[in-house]
Amino acid sequence: MILAALVTDPVTIFLIVLTIILLAPVILTQLKIPHIIGMIVAGVVVGPYGFDVLDRDSSFNIFGQVGLLYLMFLAGLEIDMYHLRRNLRRGISFGLLTFFIPMAMGVAASVYLLHLGWLTSFLLASMYASHTLIAYPVAARFGLTKTPAVLISVVGTIVAVIGALLVLAACVNIHLTGEFQISAMLWLIAKLAMYCMGVLYAFPRITRWFFKRFSEKVTQYVYVLVMVFFSAWVSGAIGLEPVLGAFFAGLVLNRYIPATSPLMNSIEFVGNALFIPYFLIGVGMMINLRVIVEGNTLLIASIMLAVALASKWLAALAAQRLYGMARADRSMMFGLTTAHTAVALAVVTIGYNMILPDGTRMMDETILNGTVLVILVTCAIAPICTSTAAAKIKVRQLQQEATAEGITSESEEETRARASAPRKSLVCLSNPITAQALTDFALMMRRHRSGIRAERLLALHVRNDNSRASKAVGENALKIAADTAAGADTAINLVERFDLNTVTGILNCIQERDVDRIILGMHRKATVIDTFMGAKIEQLLRATNCETVISRCYIPLNTITRIAVFMPEKAEYETGFRSWVEAMGALAAQIGCRIIFCCRKVQEQAVRAVIRHASLEIRHEYRTMESDDDFMLLANRVLDDDLMVVVSARPNSLSYTAHMAETPLLLQKYFSSNNLCIVYPEQFGAEPMQFSFTDPLGSDIATTPSPLWLRLRSAFHRLNQMKKRLTHYRRK
Repeated sequence: MILAALVTDPVTIFLIVLTIILLAPVILTQLKIPHIIGMIVAGVVVGPYGFDVLDRDSSFNIFGQVGLLYLMFLAGLEIDMYHLRRNLRRGISFGLLTFFIPMAMGVAASVYLLHLGWLTSFLLASMYASHTLIAYPVAARFGLTKTPAVLISVVGTIVAVIGALLVLAACVNIHLTGEFQISAMLWLIAKLAMYCMGVLYAFPRITRWFFKRFSEKVTQYVYVLVMVFFSAWVSGAIGLEPVLGAFFAGLVLNRYIPATSPLMNSIEFVGNALFIPYFLIGVGMMINLRVIVEGNTLLIASIMLAVALASKWLAALAAQRLYGMARADRSMMFGLTTAHTAVALAVVTIGYNMILPDGTRMMDETILNGTVLVILVTCAIAPICTSTAAAKIKVRQLQQEATAEGITSESEEETRARASAPRKSLVCLSNPITAQALTDFALMMRRHRSGIRAERLLALHVRNDNSRASKAVGENALKIAADTAAGADTAINLVERFDLNTVTGILNCIQERDVDRIILGMHRKATVIDTFMGAKIEQLLRATNCETVISRCYIPLNTITRIAVFMPEKAEYETGFRSWVEAMGALAAQIGCRIIFCCRKVQEQAVRAVIRHASLEIRHEYRTMESDDDFMLLANRVLDDDLMVVVSARPNSLSYTAHMAETPLLLQKYFSSNNLCIVYPEQFGAEPMQFSFTDPLGSDIATTPSPLWLRLRSAFHRLNQMKKRLTHYRRK
């Protein structure tokens, strides 16, 4: 008590908490104890029922509530909405099984074995029904995130968590009103429906508008917090539980927070570094270890643990029999759905703070301690069970691949080559203003596939003078690229070259570093004599055959709603066809948007094959294009929030046609205000053009055409465009 009396200073309290957050994971990792359990144990040690170092003052109430909402928000962000749509039917079926079976068993055990009231029994049963995908990284390490068992478990988790939160909200409402009324429940469901519709309609539009106008990381992070806590506040104001609002906000906002973005990294960093540990330590401070050895606490905890494990195993068994799956799949579903963390803590915390009319708590210390035991044991069992099942499923996959038809030694050699020599992407930076956008574009295009090393990123700035201003521009651009990559927890190599000119420097870097892909920003026309993409880019395209991506985005990537890809005839025969399809697929996966391929029927089959072999889980559609002239028809279909991707080709390549010479003019005419990306695939067979003394490569200053030539060219283009428009109108 003397020690507790000494620790009353806010600075000292915060210092002790930070020390716990720092040291507890380091120590408990050596003991193979999960971090979430370690923080709870640390709270027990320093709490009133431990060594009484700290008192659970108002700071733990504030930060604890914030941490709880933050935890539920992160749980919503981690849900893959694509998997939700793709596996909706089987996932809903399994979700209903893994929700109702634990609910039924939990209510029966609580009423007849633990002798609890019906309201408390339903509230406690919602804890059994919920679960957390704490073992999902185990399946990811084995490369099994796209297997049916894992996908069904992901969708089932969403259904079970939402169902548990609804039961939680209903129990809280009954506790406040004092009775169960069907009209009250119907009104609660109606308010929930209106709330969900309002959030689904308003949040995406507000977020897209805000992210378009404010790109600063701190501003975006604060905005996300405002939306999360606003959603939680509205949820509480209409009679629902705030944790439901935080979770639903995560589901809605995860479309605009890519997994590899700096914003996502900031959200996880702040939550895992401060808010969530503060909440977990506060939960530990409520646990009285003395109660465990007194009375029938161990018996009650054993019953709770038996119900939690048996109900989830029965749900997995029922799903296995229903879908005709193997035993390993059943073990996988059980391992993924048996861990209880976030929602369990929310339920027990809310139940502990609810006071009954007789002055007692709805869930006393015995239930609280039993819940902690359930969390501890299930979090320990889940990774072990998942790892064992994942090994069996992986062996089964390898055996099936070894005996399947259509698998050649060439594909195996290609996979091994990719694993040993990852691709390298070069981001060419010249302006600090566009450095962040180009780096984000490169980050989004990286492939993250199991067994394949991630693509390496390089950022290059070329200068041709030693002036202080030129050095400052280059250093600033590279610093912005480094900060952007660091925010996404990605390594990037910074390269600064002094060369004859920009094009020469890029070419030398490509040769020296074995670069596979170049990412450039599109040139902004300053005068009428400027080319659409810029003279430097055109020189670069003639000098190299490697994949070149030229981007121009007026809005942030995470606000893009669709990606429209136009493919020319014979594009599937180019050497780099698979590479750019995978890159665009990775971009769509990171953004979470739909990608539309405008191509021929034959090309559709080729694209589908690449998506299938690359295991790209994306929403993709196809629009049949009969000829290259249909390119102009896209002008009325591509919106301001879409990204238009045009696949072009270099002269003398397989897919090159004479119409491609007019592509820059058409893009300038019909797509001047659209977000644009031009892709030149990797091409072999034709040697790059050799430059002579008369080529403008040796200087960044191009020769100005004569005024007569400009007038003649302009008249010719106007006549050609009139012809195209007439053709376009006739086809309408």
